[in-house]
Amino acid sequence: MESPEATKAWLDWYKAIGVDEALSDHALNRLTDVAEADAPVKAPPPPPSQRLPPAQQAQAPALAPGAGQAGADAAAIAAKCATLAELAEAVAAFTGCPLRTPATRTVFSDGAPDAPVMVIGEAPGAEEDRLGKPFVGPSGRLLDQMLAAIGLDRQRNVYITNVIFWRPPANRAPTPIETAICLPFVERQIALLRPRVLILSGSVSARTVLSRTDGITKFRGRWMTDSNVPVLENIATIATFHPSYLLRSPGQKRETWKDFLLVKMKLQELGILT
Repeated sequence: MESPEATKAWLDWYKAIGVDEALSDHALNRLTDVAEADAPVKAPPPPPSQRLPPAQQAQAPALAPGAGQAGADAAAIAAKCATLAELAEAVAAFTGCPLRTPATRTVFSDGAPDAPVMVIGEAPGAEEDRLGKPFVGPSGRLLDQMLAAIGLDRQRNVYITNVIFWRPPANRAPTPIETAICLPFVERQIALLRPRVLILSGSVSARTVLSRTDGITKFRGRWMTDSNVPVLENIATIATFHPSYLLRSPGQKRETWKDFLLVKMKLQELGILT
């Protein structure tokens, strides 16, 4: 067994070269993929996409494997929420996700509640946990700059959330069980907001919402017209790299800018931007 001093030296070296998150129990080939976490579980069929009152909803969504009773509770609670405000209160009161205990705040959403553009990230970081809003740390500031570059503003026409509502300890990647538990709430947000364009920021977000197991480099930068997720029907959906990844790998900013130009063109096509 290595001494504490040797272990600390390894950790200091990892930090110095930019490795600040443990994303998987297994080694990944970074030359062929930038997958950032273990493959998520298959996403369940979502609730109906229309803005219908709970009495008209057919049933709660099916559960992802591993979600257990907490996932069943989340699905039942989410199905009863008829507005985003009700859903926010329900998530704040939900105790079924183990991440809630170590977290300081519930981080539900930020931005315009009637926005035509929705951004779904991965999980809150330290700054988000402190303020109770998503994307307010360094990666959030970069996201704001990218949105502004194509004429978007979170206070005016963008709604932002994450697939996880509580900060994982030490900013680790959320586990498949944690994302499975929270997924009914995320899908209900999509169903209630009904955005015209959905941006999935980062591999955890993209693979969870799209029910995919391949790395984000395999499908980012194109519109997901082949998605089998009912809640995404008639929503132009695109996946791109997470701003936190861009801060660690600035060479990928060029590719992400291409993705955002596609978003701008889509918004112009839909008449949302001129």
